Amino acid sequence: MEHKGLQVLQLHKYPQYLKPCCELINEEWPRSETARMMSLQASCDKLPTSLILINEDKLLLGHCKLTAIPSMPNSCFIETVVISKSMRGQKLGTYLMNEVEKYCQNVLKLGMVHLSTKGQENFYTKLGYEFCAPVSIYGSSISSNIVVEVNNLSKKEINSTTLASNIPIPPPLPSSKPINVNNTIKTSKTYMFKYLS
Repeated sequence: MEHKGLQVLQLHKYPQYLKPCCELINEEWPRSETARMMSLQASCDKLPTSLILINEDKLLLGHCKLTAIPSMPNSCFIETVVISKSMRGQKLGTYLMNEVEKYCQNVLKLGMVHLSTKGQENFYTKLGYEFCAPVSIYGSSISSNIVVEVNNLSKKEINSTTLASNIPIPPPLPSSKPINVNNTIKTSKTYMFKYLS
């Protein structure tokens, strides 16, 4: 199918689409308008970024949000992918995803993307996505160097090895009955990723 006149734009540069975008997403995943608008208004040139799909008549057709993955700086998390219900079945989701991947590779300079889905695994598999372990968009990236204030006058950079050698060893934990710990994340969603080339 030919897609003439379609554009994928950064939502924060076109604020007139905030309200329609909020309505589009809330049709699929209901949430308070205030919370949804706050999430959409966080869009910026870096991450998080909301991308919207519009046609030549400037009608909003779709949305996708890109979020940083702190533990994977070379990837981002694609979420809230939605096409207007009246426009589905026209390969617009495929078009949006292809443009989102180009944006991630060419603008954000990323090497891969991740997402989660519930029920759309076949769609994403056709686009080249593969199954993977769950990833978290929460937390922070960890730096190996720490800057410490010394007497509030100067700063001294120390590495994590130096820092660790200055910390006393904690006492042993009290003995207790063995506990079976299951570190598996339980989720009803399927996580997938794709290398961008």
